[in-house]
Amino acid sequence: MSKDFARQSWIGLTLAGALIAAWVALHVFAVWRLDAVGHPFTALACLLGLTWLSTGLFIVAHDAMHGSLAPAWPKINVAVGALALRLYAGFSFRRLVVKHRLHHLAPGTDDDPDFARAGPLLWYLAFMRRYFGWREFLTVTAAVIAYQWLLGDRWPYVAFWSIPSILASFQLFWFGTYLPHRPGPEPFVDRHNARSPRMSAGASLLTCFHFGGRHHEHHLFPGLPWWRLPAAPAERTRA
Repeated sequence: MSKDFARQSWIGLTLAGALIAAWVALHVFAVWRLDAVGHPFTALACLLGLTWLSTGLFIVAHDAMHGSLAPAWPKINVAVGALALRLYAGFSFRRLVVKHRLHHLAPGTDDDPDFARAGPLLWYLAFMRRYFGWREFLTVTAAVIAYQWLLGDRWPYVAFWSIPSILASFQLFWFGTYLPHRPGPEPFVDRHNARSPRMSAGASLLTCFHFGGRHHEHHLFPGLPWWRLPAAPAERTRA
């Protein structure tokens, strides 16, 4: 085991643990404790916070798909990635790994499951149809029924899980897929058919954990986890 792999694994797992713990804590507070009617601004802050943390859950899983979350410990890498996806929206880790590998093999082409020759809305709907299938629908339905049984009169608060997941899916699509891979007036510089939209490091973190603002870098160096992308060598084109 190289020292770099061990260091990357410890940092990756620490950050993943912090994101998952923050999501669980805010989720439990919002669903079981919050008085949304009496404290609407707190409710809004919870929705925004859970949306960003849900985006983070997917990014943790995304790193795991590349083996970059904990490269020193592959089984832990997969286990944490699968947990993050389950918390996010009941997705299958194995299924998403296959589709994400296809994305990197042929980005921005008709063989790319993330790509569509359409406007942003139709592209997003096609994007969701390819990833949210019957398995995910049944998983989410079962979770909602379980929440209804557990929460009783508070069952509408399950919205603090479903709404952030939906908003995060659009955030991931817009900043991590649509803006980087949409065709523009200038051709892409290489086969990755990707660009890095112009934004500050802070905006890059807030929008998509650097997979928006550093997207071309990710395709050039797919083994880098999200927290190392800002230090990646400068890519060659920006939108």
